[in-house]
Amino acid sequence: MTEPDGPVRRSGADGTRRPRGLLTLCGVETWERFSFYGMRAILVLYLAAPVTDGGLGLAPHTAAAVFGVYGALVNLLALPGGWIADRLWGSYRAIVRGGVVITAGHCVLAVPAGAGTTYTGLLLVAAGTGLLKPGVSTLVGRLYDAEGGDTAGAAARRDAGFSVFYLGISLGAFAAPLVTGYLGERVAWHAGFGAAAAGMLVGLLVCVRGRDRLPVRRRARPVSPAATYRAVGAGGAAVVFLAAGYGVARCCGHSPTEAVVQAVTALTAVVALVCFAVLFRSAGPDPVERGRLTAYVWLFLAATVFWTVAEQGGSLISLFARDHVDRTLAGRQVPTSWFQSLGPLYSVLLAGGCAALWLRLGGRQPGTPAKFALALGGLGAASLVMAGAGWSAGAGRVTPLWLVVAFLVQIVAEMLLSPTGLSVTTRLAPVRLAHRVMSLWFLSVALGSALSAQVVRLAAVWPPGRYFAVLGAAALLVSAALALARGRLRRLMHGVD
Repeated sequence: MTEPDGPVRRSGADGTRRPRGLLTLCGVETWERFSFYGMRAILVLYLAAPVTDGGLGLAPHTAAAVFGVYGALVNLLALPGGWIADRLWGSYRAIVRGGVVITAGHCVLAVPAGAGTTYTGLLLVAAGTGLLKPGVSTLVGRLYDAEGGDTAGAAARRDAGFSVFYLGISLGAFAAPLVTGYLGERVAWHAGFGAAAAGMLVGLLVCVRGRDRLPVRRRARPVSPAATYRAVGAGGAAVVFLAAGYGVARCCGHSPTEAVVQAVTALTAVVALVCFAVLFRSAGPDPVERGRLTAYVWLFLAATVFWTVAEQGGSLISLFARDHVDRTLAGRQVPTSWFQSLGPLYSVLLAGGCAALWLRLGGRQPGTPAKFALALGGLGAASLVMAGAGWSAGAGRVTPLWLVVAFLVQIVAEMLLSPTGLSVTTRLAPVRLAHRVMSLWFLSVALGSALSAQVVRLAAVWPPGRYFAVLGAAALLVSAALALARGRLRRLMHGVD
């Protein structure tokens, strides 16, 4: 049984429509992202800080690898989170319960009790985010399902709605480093983690108070014993695989931390292969569904490359800012983590124009494959800017303008890919598999983060200039390949563009 969707409210002189619950979901996402990006802004700095300064004292490339693996787990756990939302709790309850677990994780991180407490807190935050994220994004898509229609105008309104949703993400991500970064770097690392916990509590309050505006659905279908056994079996197999991967890595001489990095990377790659195999089997013989899923495989791989490079912004670029950028402003040194607010600031400034542009262009806007190709090209250019910063640094410090420009180019690229990826996922997904296909979008981020945990090892042997130049060249090559294949992909998408 399904509860009625919230009414659609008409706004704007041109009559464009905005679903009633969109602002509620933006509010939830703003505060959840405040907690997430607030903790993330100081995480790699905390991991790499000397023990005498309250950190864990990890080597820079190891701290960056842990950062990448944490990002992989956050998004990997969206898979069981999506299944739970689909089959057990529904989107709303998954959001609320996930928020509770996230808050608990940040509270654990706020306790200064060493590495064990830190990793426990990170695992709790990852598990809670896996429950919350698929449900929020799916509810945004469901708001636009209530409008009906599959025209170019409806698709443009949906893309614009996801751009507004992305604005909520950006607002939380902008404010978070300014607050948690100051507390973490100037007061105590664990004070910053405590501020992240407070942010998630506010997000929970917004969600509960705005429940009546959301298209809340009860469980769509009962869970059979066979489905339960399969889900438990899949979870058990993942745990066994992780344990085996950890054991093999330890036998090969890796430290415990490095062994976890290797095991999670291998698990993420295997899960991606298995999930796509299961989805194709579930699609059956329908040529439209199978064609759309085939197109999604290529979009998934392109997104994976994008996130592999983009995730460097929170790890190695942050460490580069700490060690090689002149952070003096008005005679005082600004916290390193404040650079993490640059990208979200650009998003806030540009998101409205982006949404208006897609609405104005309507059916004349570039298709999804073209937007992905442009995004990868922009990301490659941003990496080349960072390569210039690395070559200029030498043994001294460079002007922060390098980072200002690099983050601007990267965020323009991300605004082309991320809202478009969320939107096209809701449109390509068969209705009965909506949450699970949405989880695949987060799996692309997981796989990109896991691969970044491997790629950052090169930073230990390559100077920054060469490292970022290679990343930029790789992104540009994938961009060119996707641009050449965009016609074929659009045919496979069967009218979804």
